[in-house]
Amino acid sequence: MIDKDKLNAGNIYAVSKPAVILPTYNEQDNIKIITKNILSLNDRINIIIVDDNSPDGTGLTADALSKEYPERIYVIHRLKKEGLGTAYIDGFRFCIENGFDCIITMDADLSHDFNSIPVFLNEMEHYDFVIGSRYINGIRILNWDFKRLLLSQFANYYVRKIGGLPFTDATGGFNCFKVDVIKSININYMSSVGYSFLIELKFKAYKNNFTIKEIPITFSQRNAGISKLSKKVFLEAMFMVLKLRLRLIR
Repeated sequence: MIDKDKLNAGNIYAVSKPAVILPTYNEQDNIKIITKNILSLNDRINIIIVDDNSPDGTGLTADALSKEYPERIYVIHRLKKEGLGTAYIDGFRFCIENGFDCIITMDADLSHDFNSIPVFLNEMEHYDFVIGSRYINGIRILNWDFKRLLLSQFANYYVRKIGGLPFTDATGGFNCFKVDVIKSININYMSSVGYSFLIELKFKAYKNNFTIKEIPITFSQRNAGISKLSKKVFLEAMFMVLKLRLRLIR
């Protein structure tokens, strides 16, 4: 159980203004639940929703939430679906311009347990980048079929062997890092637009010698909405890792 009084004591975190970036596309069934649960954790946590003009009305719901919590929820509207990577870049720019000192990336579909956020933030006292791992100290994935689990494990094995990253879960989307990490990386030259963006981000943070730690998280298959993963996304990640190894990406 999380002691919310302790969380709000004001001195538990090494960061003072953390932001959670939630890229959204057709997350109408999830956006209210995830945002209100995140806000309930700590009075200092803010949320940046980056919506890709969702046809299901996610953007309108996000605007309503922003009006309900005007000092804590911010919405970035994009004209069309442009990919996870560019959504995060827009969110990163917003965080830098508005003085946030710590960023959490996570999915808006409730597959990441929001209760892990305080654990990430506590680790910021000692590390620059904290990776949520589904595979450290055993497999913590709920409701995946064997084929998808095998594909994910192969992808992470490939990243370790080809990309040279020493992480058990380089492909996961639940991460936390100080804004200084983003400032050290020229986000205008990020090569990935899909899920491989997260691998590229970790690769560059690792090569820039930031202190990095993996912590165990539990991942659950989404209950509502439609998964954004595809064979095209998987192939993009595979080729991107190879380019990183061959130093074709700066």
